[in-house]
Amino acid sequence: MKMTPTLNFSGACREAIAMYEKAFGGKITCLITYRQANDPAYMHLLNETQKDYIYHAELALGDQRIIMSDHVDLPLGVCYSNFLTMMCDTKEEVQRAYAVMQEGSKTIYPMEATPYSSCRVVFVDRFGIRWGIMTEQTER
Repeated sequence: MKMTPTLNFSGACREAIAMYEKAFGGKITCLITYRQANDPAYMHLLNETQKDYIYHAELALGDQRIIMSDHVDLPLGVCYSNFLTMMCDTKEEVQRAYAVMQEGSKTIYPMEATPYSSCRVVFVDRFGIRWGIMTEQTER
């Protein structure tokens, strides 16, 4: 059994998955629009622009993945209680990922060393997703 994080957006999924792919060195393995899926449960709800929103997408990060999509039937907002933590091997990896994701973000905890990490930053990205990016140790 595996737990797979799933992120929902309101029309910005394509932009978000491209940013996460760049930030974390991932690979987009699936990208299906509502128009391509042609799912009768949704098609009648969509205007022409929304038909090109993302119905289902997957981003591979090593042997893990994140599922993503755009939703048109639910109001979405920032959730501070749940967030994704990305564990990096080095401080430089944390810095590179954050540099890609920093624009338009809101910092919660600035990049710094902690008793459990040589480099940690916590923020809400421009899409309303809360992230923690950190090293797993204090040596590097």
